[in-house]
Amino acid sequence: MAACGEDVEIDDPETPAQEDDAEDVDPAAITIGWTPPDITGVFQTATDFFEQAAAEAGEQGIDVDVISRSPATHVDFADQVAIIEDYVTSGVDVIAISPADTEAIKPAVQRANEAGIPVIMVNLLEEQADVEIASYIGFDNGDAARVSAYAVLDYFGGPGVLGAGEKVDVPDDQFLDLEFWEELYTDVDRSDIQARGVIIEGIAGTFFSEARLAGFREVIEQADGIEIIAEPIAADWNREKGVQAAETFLSRFGPGELDFIWAASNEMGLGAMLTADREARLDDTGGDTPPAEDLVAIFTNDVTPESTDAIREGGIVAETHHGFPEWGWFGTEFAVRLACGLEVPQLQDIRPRTVWQGNADLFYPDPDLPEIDWDGIEAECTR
Repeated sequence: MAACGEDVEIDDPETPAQEDDAEDVDPAAITIGWTPPDITGVFQTATDFFEQAAAEAGEQGIDVDVISRSPATHVDFADQVAIIEDYVTSGVDVIAISPADTEAIKPAVQRANEAGIPVIMVNLLEEQADVEIASYIGFDNGDAARVSAYAVLDYFGGPGVLGAGEKVDVPDDQFLDLEFWEELYTDVDRSDIQARGVIIEGIAGTFFSEARLAGFREVIEQADGIEIIAEPIAADWNREKGVQAAETFLSRFGPGELDFIWAASNEMGLGAMLTADREARLDDTGGDTPPAEDLVAIFTNDVTPESTDAIREGGIVAETHHGFPEWGWFGTEFAVRLACGLEVPQLQDIRPRTVWQGNADLFYPDPDLPEIDWDGIEAECTR
């Protein structure tokens, strides 16, 4: 194979995706067409690790180009469809998708299937009907929200690593995943767990938002003392809309009336944190003390370098890790393997888990990722 090569292009978010011409594909390289639903911090993190893995492959003599294009916003479903169709027309070797909406992209994925281009889907493990997906890299979205709900129970009186409840000693490398939480809470009396909270959801009615809402509620409803005191506000996975949603909740519920906000994604959660801080109502204790009276604790999902810093500084009590480095790391490896005619796992489970002040350093700036055997892949490649 040719010597190193790695090319990552990010669309200007102000430029509508459907106006872009098809990408030029280097026939000598393995070309991955990667499309996240936007290029906010969450998906930029994944893109960075697609890039890092491609650069490492290049150092080992495998020429990999990563083309990255995203819609202007998370609700521009048609833009993402157009991007996928452009990748098909361009003849990329593999397409990797984090779908803005799973149903909206299916016609474009079917075109890729018909063209014989393998498709990797990230951000979920739930098998999608009517399309052929070579590999899913992600997590169960309901399980990720369940993990977040257990962190809320922990902070407001239950056992675990947060708040005033019974403290549990855990090894430094212990995954605080759903299995950990379910085992811990098997015989727990939840009557002393009490709090009033609200929810900021993603795009109302879509797969990701519905799955996370259902998972969160399933666990929260097992504690009679946890009350969700308003209907969720949809903020479309967007930080500014998260700010607006938090402003609405904080204006409706004064000090002493609201204990926590759970935002179903990192961008919305950071917006809620900034708003509560501006209103002098942010619980910035970091979760290692009993909840502060009259203040609002922030819980969220995703985990990026920015939000990990917020956890270290106390502004976010806990966040559930969705594995963005793993998306890019495994995404590039599996794409190269597919282009080489090699097998890949059908499912790569990230195992969502709780990040808090006590374990934040395990996640960023240097996430623990497995070594990729590029020499072995090159030796077996039939391309």
